Amino acid sequence: MAASPPNTTEPDPRRWRMLPLILVATFMAQFDFFAVNVAAPVLRDDLHVDDAALELVVAGYAFTYASGMVTGGRLGDLFGYRRLFLIGVAAFALASLLCGIAATPGQLVAARLLQGLTGAVMVPQVLALITAGFPVHERSRALTWYGITGGVASIAGQVLGGLLLDADLFGLSWRNIFLVNVPVGLVLVIVAPRLLPAVAKAGHRPRLDPLGAVAISAGLALALVPLALGHAEGWPLWTWISLAASLPVLLLAIAWERRLTRRGGDPLLDLTLFRDRAFSGGLAVNVAFMAYWGGFMFVLALFLQSGLGLSPTAAGLTFAPLGITFMATTFLGRRLSVRRGPVPVMALGFTLSGVGLLALTAGLAVAGDGAGPVLVATTLGVVGLGNGLVMALLVGAVLSGVRPARAGAASGVLTTTQQFASATGVAVLGAVFFSVLGPDPDRAGYASTTALIMAGAAGLLLVALALLRLLRTGARPAVAGAGSGGGGGTGGGAGGATRPAPVEERRLVPAEAAEAPARAE
Repeated sequence: MAASPPNTTEPDPRRWRMLPLILVATFMAQFDFFAVNVAAPVLRDDLHVDDAALELVVAGYAFTYASGMVTGGRLGDLFGYRRLFLIGVAAFALASLLCGIAATPGQLVAARLLQGLTGAVMVPQVLALITAGFPVHERSRALTWYGITGGVASIAGQVLGGLLLDADLFGLSWRNIFLVNVPVGLVLVIVAPRLLPAVAKAGHRPRLDPLGAVAISAGLALALVPLALGHAEGWPLWTWISLAASLPVLLLAIAWERRLTRRGGDPLLDLTLFRDRAFSGGLAVNVAFMAYWGGFMFVLALFLQSGLGLSPTAAGLTFAPLGITFMATTFLGRRLSVRRGPVPVMALGFTLSGVGLLALTAGLAVAGDGAGPVLVATTLGVVGLGNGLVMALLVGAVLSGVRPARAGAASGVLTTTQQFASATGVAVLGAVFFSVLGPDPDRAGYASTTALIMAGAAGLLLVALALLRLLRTGARPAVAGAGSGGGGGTGGGAGGATRPAPVEERRLVPAEAAEAPARAE
C-alpha cells in the first residue's frame, strides 16, 4: 500500500500552467477526427481508396477511440494520470507519423485504428487531471476551457484541415494533417514532465479488470463496426446481426461488473457513478447532443464540397462563423450560469442552435439550387451561439459530483458516450442523406436532402432539451465560493443552500513531494 500523501490541502501552483498543455492533447485528438472529413475526397484520389476503406479511415478512428476510452480512463486510475498522459501523447505522435507515411489504403487504415487507441489512452487523462488537480471553485473555469478546446478543434479540423490540404506543404497533400501532430507531440513529451504534477494516492490500489475490459470493448465493437461500415457495404445481414448482438454482450459485461463489485473487486466500469443523477442524466443529454453534432458536421461538410463544389479551404472557412460565435458565448454561458444556473443556460443554448438549424433548413428548401455558402455561414453563426452556451456546461454537469479518485473512470465513460453518440449520428444521418440523395444528384438535390438532415438534427436538439429535466432533478447545489453555478462546481440547478462537495483523500501534489514515500504517477 502506498504511503499517505503529504499533509497539504493546497492545490498545486502549476495547475494553470498545466492546463493549456493538456488541452493541446485534446485539440490534437479532436482535430484529426474532423480534418479527415475534409481530406476524404483527396484521399480517395491519391491512394485509390474504395468506399469501404474510406469509411474505415474516417470512422475506424472513432471506433477504436470510443471502444478504448473506458479502459484508458481506468488505466489512469491504476497507474497514474501523469504517466498515462505522457505514454498516450508519445504513442499518438507515433501513430500520426505512421498515418502520414502510409503508402497503401491498408497501411492507412491500420495506422488510423492505432491512432484511435492511443487517443483513448491520452484523452481521458486530461479530464482526470482537471478533476483531480483543480479545487471545486476553480474547476468550472478549467472545464470551460476544456469545452472551448473541444468545440474549436472540431471546427478547426474543417478550417485548418482545408488550409493544409490546399497549401500542399512540401508536396505532402493530405499527409500534413497527420504529420503536424508529430512535432506537437514531441514538444508535449519534453515539456509536460516539468509542469504536470504527480498524483499521490492514499489507501487501496485498485487492480485491473481484464475480463471487463474485453467484454465492454467487444460490446462497443459489435455496435460501432457496423455503424462505421454499414453504408459502404450496403447494410448486409452481418451488420444487423452485429448490432443485435451488441446489446446482450454489453448487458453481460454490466452483469460481470456488478458481480465483481459485490465480491469486493475492482470493476473496470464503476457502476456507482450512475447513482448520481447529474452524472447519468448528463450522459443522456450528451447522447442526443453529440449525435446531432457528429451527423450535422459530417453531412454539412459533404454538402459544401460535393454539393456546392467548394474547395477544402472555402468549405472550411464557411464554418468560421460557427467557431467565432461559439467562443464568444462559451465565456458568456459560464457567467450566466452563476446567476441563473446551468440548466436554463443550456436550455437557451439548445433553443438557439435549433433556431439556427431550422433557419438553415428553410433557407435550403426555399433557395434550392441557388443555395450558397453565405446562407450556410450566416445560419452557422446562430448555431455557434447556442453550442457555446452548452458544451462546457454540459461536461461540467456530468462531472460535478465525481470524486477525484474516480476521475479517470468517469472521464472514460463520458468520452466513450460522446464518441459513440457522435459515430451513431454520423452513421444514421449519413445513411439517410445518401439514401435520399440518390446516385446522380444535382445541386438542388443536394440542397433539399441537406435540408432534410438539418431538420433531423434539430429534432435531436429538441430531444436534448427535453432530457435537461434529468439534470434539473439530479443537480447538486453549488459550492460556496464557487466561481460558477455550473461546470465543475455543480451539476445543474441553481439556487438552494450551499454545501461542501464530498472530498476524497486524493489530490495533486508537487512531484518532488510525491516522489517518496508516496507513489509518483
